[in-house]
Amino acid sequence: MSPVNDSALRRALARARDGKTLDVTEATVLLHARDEHLDALLEHASRVRDAGLESAGRPGVVTYSRKVFIPLTRLCRDRCGYCTFATAPHKLESPFLSPDEVLEIARQGAAMGCKEALFTLGDRPEDRWRQAREWLDAHGYDDTLSYVRAMAIRVLEETGLLPHLNPGVMSWRDLQRLKPVAPSMGMMLETTSRRLFEEKGQPHFGSPDKDPAVRLRVLEDAGRSNVPFTTGILIGIGETVQDRAESIFAIRRVAREYGGVQEVIVQNFRAKPDTAMRGMPDADLQELAATIAVTRLVLGPKARVQAPPNLVDAEYALMLRAGIDDWGGVSPLTPDHVNPERPWPQIEELAARTAAAGFALRERLTIYPEYVLAGEPWLDPRLSAHVAALADPETGLAREDAVLEGRPWQEPDGGFVPAGRVDLHVEVDTDGRTHDRRDDFDHVYGDWEALKDRLGTATPTTPGDVRQALRRAAADPAGLTDDEAVALLGADGEALEELAAIADDLRRQAAGDDVTYVVNRNINFTNVCYTGCRFCAFAQRRTDADAYTLSLDQVADRAQEAWEAGATEVCMQGGIHPDLPGTAYFDIARAVKARTPDMHVHAFSPMEVINGASRTNLSVREWLEAAKEAGVDSLPGTAAEILDDDVRWVLTKGKLPASEWIDVITTAHKVGIPTTSTMMYGHVDNHLHWVRHIKLIRRLQEETGGFSEFVLLPFVHTSAPIYLAGIARPGPTARENRAVHALARILLHGAIGNIQCSWVKLQDDLCRQVLQGGVNDLGGTLMEETISRMAGSENGSYKTISELHAMVEVTGRPARQRTTEYGVPTAERLAASAASDGVCQSVRRVLPLA
Repeated sequence: MSPVNDSALRRALARARDGKTLDVTEATVLLHARDEHLDALLEHASRVRDAGLESAGRPGVVTYSRKVFIPLTRLCRDRCGYCTFATAPHKLESPFLSPDEVLEIARQGAAMGCKEALFTLGDRPEDRWRQAREWLDAHGYDDTLSYVRAMAIRVLEETGLLPHLNPGVMSWRDLQRLKPVAPSMGMMLETTSRRLFEEKGQPHFGSPDKDPAVRLRVLEDAGRSNVPFTTGILIGIGETVQDRAESIFAIRRVAREYGGVQEVIVQNFRAKPDTAMRGMPDADLQELAATIAVTRLVLGPKARVQAPPNLVDAEYALMLRAGIDDWGGVSPLTPDHVNPERPWPQIEELAARTAAAGFALRERLTIYPEYVLAGEPWLDPRLSAHVAALADPETGLAREDAVLEGRPWQEPDGGFVPAGRVDLHVEVDTDGRTHDRRDDFDHVYGDWEALKDRLGTATPTTPGDVRQALRRAAADPAGLTDDEAVALLGADGEALEELAAIADDLRRQAAGDDVTYVVNRNINFTNVCYTGCRFCAFAQRRTDADAYTLSLDQVADRAQEAWEAGATEVCMQGGIHPDLPGTAYFDIARAVKARTPDMHVHAFSPMEVINGASRTNLSVREWLEAAKEAGVDSLPGTAAEILDDDVRWVLTKGKLPASEWIDVITTAHKVGIPTTSTMMYGHVDNHLHWVRHIKLIRRLQEETGGFSEFVLLPFVHTSAPIYLAGIARPGPTARENRAVHALARILLHGAIGNIQCSWVKLQDDLCRQVLQGGVNDLGGTLMEETISRMAGSENGSYKTISELHAMVEVTGRPARQRTTEYGVPTAERLAASAASDGVCQSVRRVLPLA
């Protein structure tokens, strides 16, 4: 470690003393503090820690978790130079612990008062070791994480211990699978140093799961998935002091943006025999103390900072002075399998050491008290009873009198009891929403400030660019480059009229002159949702005034009303309600088909598909096949927003990544379920994002042919949280709406024949304009449109057939009723819809008396 200038160190210490926000450079300087400078640094860190404990309602309390260590497998596909945990198959009796072995460890731990079952294992061993793959196949598990999930459930049901899962790198979908079986999970970031990963001879070289970018993505996905997550850094493995500071700041960024980092471990390297790094010196304990202190100052008073007590020798007081407030998991039964040469201290000794430093030691659960008390969305309802049995309801800490006993783990059996404002679909047009925002607005979506300035801006185009692009669009519509397409989105005046004319010529070739629409009904069966989409004004907590959930009978009743009014389709989507059982989507489809056998069920977005697959522990393909059997005829291609994760992770907190949306959609097409495709635009995106999104939709269509239409959905801003927070703009302009509808027709020419505008989001005049610029479809009569109305759309919740025809009449084109598949409805359906004017009586506005 190279020395730093003494004056720089004093300046940084003064800023820390005064509570100033530190930058990476100052943090790097402070990491050099030793002797009297270290004493000052520890004093400042202690003060910040103490303020945080006071604010949390537990002043002077340092926590720990009484745990058992379950080394599910010691096989790993990585080759870390310091690891003695990972080994080779020939050194093990079996690639995995058996279920009986897992449960025996857990039962012994429960008998000794443990409340946490720490599952530790190597990353995806089946990818490297044949023996691991064969064991999983022989025992009926698709992969290691499937076995982890199964064993977590067994531990919950048979012992009452709470699983904490450390399975290494997980995907967003993996987190969805595992969240219902574990109150918390974890993975050490270790370091953001790419040198240690990329250079031969460095500790992470040849270990794919130690890519810093991959590990940061896991932290982010855990935050997006509302998983209380443990992470941390490992010091002394060859990283620089600046690497160390940058790693701390990387954790801070994720913690601020998503709020899911429940604790940060600062762990010191200890050399182990029989490893590549056996000759490296151990990290110095003063160095560890300085790193803990800087971590505390950077992360702030709300952070929970931990140092493993078996790695600090006798320097307990030093680590407490440095600002820790937690000792981590301590086992009275099992060794630390990652550091087997370092036994855990006895809990009584740890309590005495903690008391000697002026603190009281209290037991916590694997899920930290803040998340226990917050409940949803951090704690899955399938785990609520297990956690409640062990948690003090006042503090969220472990109950001293808790009795360890197994409790059933099962899917919630609620969710279909009618609850809340079930007439919102009508009242949203008369009484409106109760409040413009939820009262948890300031924190449920993450840190608003951390979201700002993440996106760049599109390069301005010039008139010359537009003229050249127009010539190319007329000659080779699908061959437009990204730059040319972006230029067209800037078209105005005569250029915009020319763009619309080109698009309308292509529309005439592809779809003729008819303007089509479907008589349908939207049924949003619940608006209870904890996903945390920052653009969504529809989602409510179960306790909010506008929250509601329909029963299966109410869903079926609405479908029957729609059928009697001549509808040929119901479009059903809802919030990700934590209480809906895993079979909810199948039950809903069956209920509609039982009541209206010939109704086309257009239902469930890709986000709902992933939710259903995760809850039922099915693959996406298996879930979709079951949905098709239950009566689902097609899927809405919503939840797409913008298929660029840089945009998605600003726009939404926890919705599925672009790759998952693509996987669901293409899998649906492969199993014979057609879908629509959509784009929601005009929020935190730019024109290049629109172009790339549309081109991606084209590529998918060329691969599968499963899209029936492309629907453009302009952002409705009025009550959208991300707009109220000052981050999103107030939707696209009228000029942009005209341009992007025309461009969609041009870029999708020859691939998708139907381009739909949304009358819900566009006023009638603008609908007419886009109909003259490439659009051939108006969507549906809808009967009840609640999602956009909750966001502030002022265009009503339905349109009658007469209103749709009047809108189209001005264009001089004929309007024609269609089916979902763009066919012609039967004579009976046409007669029924004509009699009702396409809207059932129960949702119609009551006209005032003259």
